[in-house]
Amino acid sequence: MGRKMVDCRKMPSDSNCSLSIAGTEDEVLETAVAHAVAHHGHEDTPELREGIRASMEDAEPALA
Repeated sequence: MGRKMVDCRKMPSDSNCSLSIAGTEDEVLETAVAHAVAHHGHEDTPELREGIRASMEDAEPALA
Protein backbone atom coordinates (compact mmCIF):
# COMPACT_ATOMS: atom_id res chain seq x y z
CA MET A 1 0.00 0.00 0.00
CA GLY A 2 1.46 3.35 -1.05
CA ARG A 3 1.71 6.35 1.20
CA LYS A 4 -0.73 9.22 0.81
CA MET A 5 -0.46 12.89 1.65
CA VAL A 6 -2.53 16.04 2.06
CA ASP A 7 -1.13 19.55 1.90
CA CYS A 8 -2.87 22.47 3.63
CA ARG A 9 -1.29 24.88 1.14
CA LYS A 10 -3.65 23.48 -1.51
CA MET A 11 -6.76 24.24 0.58
CA PRO A 12 -8.50 27.59 0.91
CA SER A 13 -7.41 29.08 4.23
CA ASP A 14 -7.21 32.46 5.94
CA SER A 15 -4.23 31.29 7.98
CA ASN A 16 -1.98 30.31 5.05
CA CYS A 17 -1.25 27.01 6.77
CA SER A 18 1.76 25.17 5.35
CA LEU A 19 1.33 21.76 7.02
CA SER A 20 1.71 18.58 4.95
CA ILE A 21 0.67 15.20 6.36
CA ALA A 22 1.91 11.88 4.93
CA GLY A 23 1.32 8.26 5.91
CA THR A 24 -1.17 5.52 5.28
CA GLU A 25 -4.57 6.66 4.03
CA ASP A 26 -6.15 6.03 7.45
CA GLU A 27 -3.34 7.83 9.30
CA VAL A 28 -3.54 10.82 7.00
CA LEU A 29 -7.33 11.02 7.28
CA GLU A 30 -7.40 10.88 11.09
CA THR A 31 -4.52 13.33 11.51
CA ALA A 32 -5.86 15.76 8.91
CA VAL A 33 -9.34 15.72 10.50
CA ALA A 34 -7.84 16.40 13.94
CA HIS A 35 -5.77 19.25 12.46
CA ALA A 36 -8.76 20.75 10.60
CA VAL A 37 -10.83 20.71 13.80
CA ALA A 38 -8.15 21.97 16.19
CA HIS A 39 -6.46 24.55 13.99
CA HIS A 40 -9.00 25.60 11.39
CA GLY A 41 -12.25 25.44 13.39
CA HIS A 42 -13.97 22.82 11.23
CA GLU A 43 -16.43 20.29 12.61
CA ASP A 44 -15.68 16.58 12.23
CA THR A 45 -18.41 15.70 9.74
CA PRO A 46 -18.74 13.08 7.00
CA GLU A 47 -18.45 15.92 4.47
CA LEU A 48 -15.13 17.09 5.96
CA ARG A 49 -13.78 13.54 5.91
CA GLU A 50 -14.89 13.01 2.32
CA GLY A 51 -13.29 16.30 1.27
CA ILE A 52 -10.01 15.37 2.92
CA ARG A 53 -10.07 11.87 1.43
CA ALA A 54 -10.75 13.36 -2.04
CA SER A 55 -7.79 15.74 -1.68
CA MET A 56 -5.29 12.98 -0.87
CA GLU A 57 -2.49 12.42 -3.33
CA ASP A 58 0.22 9.82 -3.59
CA ALA A 59 3.13 10.87 -1.38
CA GLU A 60 6.14 12.31 -3.18
CA PRO A 61 9.02 9.81 -3.36
CA ALA A 62 11.04 11.81 -0.81
CA LEU A 63 8.18 11.35 1.68
CA ALA A 64 7.43 7.71 0.85
